Amino acid sequence: MLKQTLLTLAIGLFTLGAHAADALKIGTTAAFAIPLEAAVAEADKQGLKVELVEFSDWIAPNVSLASGDIDVNYFQHIPFLENAKAAAGFDLVPYAPGIINNVGLYSKKYKSFDELPTGASVAIANDPINSGRGLQLLAKAGLITLKPGVGYKATEDDIIANPKQLKILQVEAVQLVRAYDDADLVQGYPAYIRLAKTFDAGSALLFDGLDHKEYVIQFVIKPESKNDPRLAKFVDIYQHSSKVRAALEQAHGKLYQPGWES
Repeated sequence: MLKQTLLTLAIGLFTLGAHAADALKIGTTAAFAIPLEAAVAEADKQGLKVELVEFSDWIAPNVSLASGDIDVNYFQHIPFLENAKAAAGFDLVPYAPGIINNVGLYSKKYKSFDELPTGASVAIANDPINSGRGLQLLAKAGLITLKPGVGYKATEDDIIANPKQLKILQVEAVQLVRAYDDADLVQGYPAYIRLAKTFDAGSALLFDGLDHKEYVIQFVIKPESKNDPRLAKFVDIYQHSSKVRAALEQAHGKLYQPGWES
């Protein structure tokens, strides 16, 4: 009986140790990679092994998380997550808040919205959630009027006034930076603009501000992972490490706000 008890205890300790040695796998996109890399380095110093997996689109991170290939992803806000869950049936939940980014309206050709000609072309994101954010920006700029109360769910069908007869072009969000040379006005994401190094990320004619808390980027997990101590430790490092804060400043300048402090 004593030998059996000792054997059971040994197996339990071995299993616990093996789990602790497993690397926490985090999926992300290029816009968020630099601060996460800093957090990974800090975690390694504290004995937590973390593997960063970078995706080139906004679909694969949720597919990979749902299939169990990664433990958590960090690239989306709650409206985007809810839309993805409705479309694909993912059982995913937000775990902890990250940062909130500004999104802006940029123009290579014009210095103000008043200069925009009738029939000007405007490039906005093509996914259901970020296109709504682009339309909200156009409404904030006074270029269009949306139906009351539509918020981030706005679509082109919700436009009730378009006095300049803007021609709205929908482009994949990560490709919007390339539309800067062709369209008269572009919805832009400063993080991707900084990565492209094609124009000044701070040169927007208008930013949407940091008062839309629904756009805070979230660490997202499967529900059964909520008590994983590795997650808690990594998020604490991301939110409170001075090295990570420096990396956030490097990646985003002043065009972000810590969502956990709001």
